[in-house]
This record gives sequence, C-alpha cells and structure tokens, in this order.
Amino acid sequence: MAGQAGPAGQAGTAFLGDSPWLRFAARRLGQLLISALVLVTASFLVIHLVPGDPVRASLGLNAPQELVNARRAQLGLNDPLWLQYVHYLRSLFSGQLGTSIDSGLGVSQVIGQRLPATLELAGYSFVIAVLVSVPVGLILGVLTRNGRRRGLELAATTGSVVIAAVPGFLLAVGLIYVFGVTLHWVPVAGQSGFTSYLLPIAAMAVGPIAVLVRILRLEVLSALRADYVRTARAKRLPNWRVYLLHVLPNALTATLTIGGLLLSAMVAGTVLVENVFAWPGLGQTIVTSIIAKDYPVVQGIVLVYGTGVLLVNLVVDVALALLDPRSTIREG
Repeated sequence: MAGQAGPAGQAGTAFLGDSPWLRFAARRLGQLLISALVLVTASFLVIHLVPGDPVRASLGLNAPQELVNARRAQLGLNDPLWLQYVHYLRSLFSGQLGTSIDSGLGVSQVIGQRLPATLELAGYSFVIAVLVSVPVGLILGVLTRNGRRRGLELAATTGSVVIAAVPGFLLAVGLIYVFGVTLHWVPVAGQSGFTSYLLPIAAMAVGPIAVLVRILRLEVLSALRADYVRTARAKRLPNWRVYLLHVLPNALTATLTIGGLLLSAMVAGTVLVENVFAWPGLGQTIVTSIIAKDYPVVQGIVLVYGTGVLLVNLVVDVALALLDPRSTIREG
C-alpha cells in the first residue's frame, strides 16, 4: 500500500505542475495584474499632469484663496506627487475610490449611479451585433462558396469595408439627422424609453456588424473546404446540419477573438456615443469630470473602463481555450 501511495502522490504533484490549464491560468492572472497596475498608474499620472487647479474649478474663480488652500490641504493635493500616488494605491487596496472634488459624493456612488446605463448600452449593442452578424455571415459564406455569385460577394465585401470605415461620430450624427431631426421617429437625446435606445445602439453596433460579417464569411468559406465538411456531406447529412453543426462552430473560433476585441472597443466607444446622444452613463460623466479636473472621478471611471476591457479579454481567452484546448498547450 505504501509503495502505491508514493507514486500516486508524485503523479498528482506532477499533474498540477505540468497542467497546461494551470500554466494558462497563471499566465493570464499575471498579465491581468500587471495590466491593472499599468492602468492605475497611467490614469493617475495623466490626470495629475494636466495643467489646472481642480479645487479652483470646483469652488469657482471668485472663491477666497484661503478657502482654496484649505480645501487643497484637506484633499492632500499639496503633497508630493509620489506621496499622492501611494495614498491612492492604499485607498484602492482598501476598496475606496475616493470622493468627488466637485460634488462631494463618493466616487463609488457616482459610478454606481451611471454604470448601469453604460452597461445597458454596450451590452445591448454587442448582443445585436452578434445576433445580426452570425446568421448574415453564415448565409453569405454559403451563398458565395466556390466562387459563386460574384456580384453578391463584391457587394458584401465592399459594403462591409465602407461601413466599417465610417467614423462612429459621423455615423451617430448622421443617424440623428435622418431619424431624429428629419423624420422625427425617435428621440435624439437622453434615456427615456425603448425608442431612445435605438439610435445609440445602432451607432455602436453597425460598425462591429460589418467587421464580424466579413470575418465570419471568410471563416465559413474556409470551413466549407475542410475535410470534416466533405466527410459530413459523404454521410448525406442534411445541409442545415452540416452548416449549423459542423461549419458554424469551427467558423466561430476565429470570430470569437475578433468579437472580444470589438466588445472591448465598444465598451470604450460608449464615451463618444454617450456624449453625442446625452446618454446618462459613465462616458458623459468622465468628459465633464475631465473638464472639471475631478481627479478621483476620472481615475475611478478609467479604472472601471480598463478593468472591463481586461475582463472581456480574459473571458475571450478562456472561451477560446475551452473551444480549442490545444491553444493552452501551444502557449505553454
């Protein structure tokens, strides 16, 4: 018995040490921590190196200098920059994001009030982009396989390139002019019911749809030429089973990577869209806070955006590893 326990214990230890999944998790966790530290440092330095006095901006130009000095001392803004950075890191590790210089509210409270609107906008936009692009990309790939329908292929390729190249700001302004100002179909500002979501979601989703459709169509064309598809056809499986059970899952692997990058871009892109449509989210708040040099609010919102992007990338990496476990081994 004792002779058997030794090798078993050694095998368990060897498994833990040599597990590709453990090495994969350790790498991703290390990358996440390093990226988070760089993000925190960069956001702190950028906002603090911008010229201007946040206390003067908050109290007004006519505020007595004594009051300004007292407020700066209270907030620790007279301390050396390195000491302010140390205090900021210490507060983050204790779960405190600070207090808004402008409103006096806790940064966590400000973010909590505005974050749901931003998450709704980014989340709905991404879901719409996926629901539209996946079937369209699959259908276009099937219809244009083996060089068929050259006109449709040219139209799809050209259209996706042109649409993806349109700047988000220009697209948002165009949507407002056509559907809000000219046709009066939907409101152009604020969050006031179902119709108020339509233009912001369209402005955020149209570009990613064009990119995903183009990528997915190319992946479908590649999958249709693979041996496993020829094998499935040799078994006389129905076309819908070949496309949905064999072609689509393999085409989605590369599309998932692009989709994760697009979701990260969409999260950051809410800053632009929210300000164009006066959407009451973090994007609008961070712009007003930058103008007011409200250090704690800007740093807190940047941290939320950056953490969101890092987590999205982590989820995509894990999903890809689940779909293709060999990727964890290749990276190791």
